[in-house]
Amino acid sequence: MITIKNAEEIELMSAAGKIVAGCFREIEKVIAPGIKTKQLDKLCDEYIRDNKAVPAFKGYNGYPANVCISINEVVVHGIPGEREIQESDLVSIDIGAYKDKYYGDSSVSFLVPPEDKEKKKLLDTTRKALELGIDQAREGNHLTDISFAIQDYAESYGYSVVRDLVGHGIGTKLHEEPQIPNFGKPGRGPVLKAGMTFAIEPMVNIGTWKVETLKDEWTIVTQDRKASAHFEHTIAITNNGPRILTKLD
Repeated sequence: MITIKNAEEIELMSAAGKIVAGCFREIEKVIAPGIKTKQLDKLCDEYIRDNKAVPAFKGYNGYPANVCISINEVVVHGIPGEREIQESDLVSIDIGAYKDKYYGDSSVSFLVPPEDKEKKKLLDTTRKALELGIDQAREGNHLTDISFAIQDYAESYGYSVVRDLVGHGIGTKLHEEPQIPNFGKPGRGPVLKAGMTFAIEPMVNIGTWKVETLKDEWTIVTQDRKASAHFEHTIAITNNGPRILTKLD
């Protein structure tokens, strides 16, 4: 069953979402060749706690870090550690914050200079696919209208969308109903209503859509080890269209 949020609940989610967005603003200031992924994890932990929230991922199903940092062929759930960011790395960072009983969840992919043209095209395509998916999150549309918009745009550039990992509902739980695939035919699934809140998150690969999990049981990589990009926003469906909750005003 999909939970419908009222205006007060959506504002609480927005407060959590703004903290997540603030983390990305701080990351933009420091991400560069030579910085260790554990330093970015520490930065986010401190920023979230300084804003009277809690990192949503730490301990979730046993996850050992505060955020997920996935580089190049890593799709999601990369665990921060001693690895140093290198020139031309495509770095996808997934951040969640929990505040006043509500969650915000977002991901941004960064391309470290000097620019790799192939990775830049992938990054731009994935970001645009998210925008198009969000635009379909409107009253009266069907859930898979979001899915189709993402898949149609990504595949028009020759990329593939990951099928084993999906977006999700979000609110007082990090993962709520429904699941939101990044692929599928339009006009299917539940009819969208004001008050629904979703985390929409296309994961787009240069090569195959197939993925596998490494021995740490968290890190998920592309099967062909080609690069992947990941963008995500927490959104609310309103009477006036979709509202992005994980961005700064």
